[in-house]
Amino acid sequence: MISPRRFLLSLGTLPFFLGTGSHVYSQQPINPLVQPEKSIKLIGSTPVGMRKTDVVRAFDRVKHAVVNIHSERTVSSPSVDVYSITPHQNRVNGMGTGIIIDPRGFIITNYHVVEDVSLLRIRLWDGTSYNAAIMARNPELDLALIKIDAPQPLPTIPIGSSQDLMIGEVVIAVGNAFGYEHTVSQGIIAAVKRDVTLNKDMAYKSLIQTDAAINPGNSGGPLVNILGDCVGVNVAIRAGAQNIGFAIPVDQMVKAAADMLRSRRRYGTYDGLQVRDSVEVTGETPIRSVVLDRADTNSPAARAGLKTGDVLLQIADTKIACSFDVERALIERKAGESLPIVYRRDQQEQRTDLVMSGPDSPFRVVSKQPTPTAATTTSSAPADPVWNKLGMQLAPAGEDTVTKVNKGLKGGLEITNVGADTAAYKAGIRKGDILVGLHTWEMLTIENVQYVLSHPDLGTFNPLSFYILRAGQVRRGSLMVP
Repeated sequence: MISPRRFLLSLGTLPFFLGTGSHVYSQQPINPLVQPEKSIKLIGSTPVGMRKTDVVRAFDRVKHAVVNIHSERTVSSPSVDVYSITPHQNRVNGMGTGIIIDPRGFIITNYHVVEDVSLLRIRLWDGTSYNAAIMARNPELDLALIKIDAPQPLPTIPIGSSQDLMIGEVVIAVGNAFGYEHTVSQGIIAAVKRDVTLNKDMAYKSLIQTDAAINPGNSGGPLVNILGDCVGVNVAIRAGAQNIGFAIPVDQMVKAAADMLRSRRRYGTYDGLQVRDSVEVTGETPIRSVVLDRADTNSPAARAGLKTGDVLLQIADTKIACSFDVERALIERKAGESLPIVYRRDQQEQRTDLVMSGPDSPFRVVSKQPTPTAATTTSSAPADPVWNKLGMQLAPAGEDTVTKVNKGLKGGLEITNVGADTAAYKAGIRKGDILVGLHTWEMLTIENVQYVLSHPDLGTFNPLSFYILRAGQVRRGSLMVP
């Protein structure tokens, strides 16, 4: 096994976003055609219903699924000692917007809204507030998954499609603009498939361009069509320009959300389902569905009789319309749990039962994966040596996430899970930390960690020094390897 690169660290400045981190610009609203209600009642001489336009109805449909995000970052002054925790710390408040995608409190927002935050506070439409935890990140697409624990099921946003967007189509943006909660702005689709480079650290592919007013704090909020369906996630504006804003297409968000939800499976279960999103755009309203690309050999899906081309309609009590619905249905399930599945094959509705297996199932077949990137992270299974010896699961973190804190670092591994009463937990390592070093080596891949754990001199390393990123700082600790 090739030795990881040894590293020397030196601190640099830590940039951060506040909402979109963009500038204010003027907005020329475009008035849609007012469509009166079919039945108009008169009170005195005033018709009731004439004022309830399509924009009003669209906002009414999504407002309960839009949340306002208030964040707090701790920004430290540079220190000569790279591993010291300097007492010179400043707290910086930020703002953003999120979209509820699951009644249990899973929320999608922009990665730059939650990057390096020490506190996240979510405010719902009804005024209630909750602390939130970051569950998963996708820096390459600038998306993140966060979660709140609400006492009751939350409303979710209707999901449309970005595949049939029309230039000139009326849309609205909803968000926490400059801290003004649930602000609504109206505009049109100005262009699609825009590649945008904001600066040397941030570039986007195939964005939606709109002239709806998007301001700092709108980041992570929905771009909604006139039917009230989410078609994009607002992300940025062109600084210095007028009426040029951008949104991530909702179809990109759906796939990213599915990947992030899968990475957060609490019990490490396995199903063998390989699915893809399908969007039929022949009618006025796109029709979303989820098609089974394949069932892994000898997997729970194969044993349930599912085949390529089956259209998934429902898993347990979750209706399936897009790929993250599949992950929503499976995220809290345990090995051995049997789930009823409704699917369509050859235009006939059929039913079967899917029995979930664990990560160490002898039937599990792991498909060959591409080289991990920030957008395609894969976590280590609980049965691997890293879990057995240290008690933590890892996934590659984006290089940009690390180099923004310290330009001497080339990457790291996000800690996605820490077992109770394990070596990692006892050493103070927590979920969300980013591991950048062990002993004298940098940690860029899971193989780097395995190299250290299998080193013939490991016994002489104890206690094993580790280096993590937390709240925008490099921190040092030590743990005992059993």
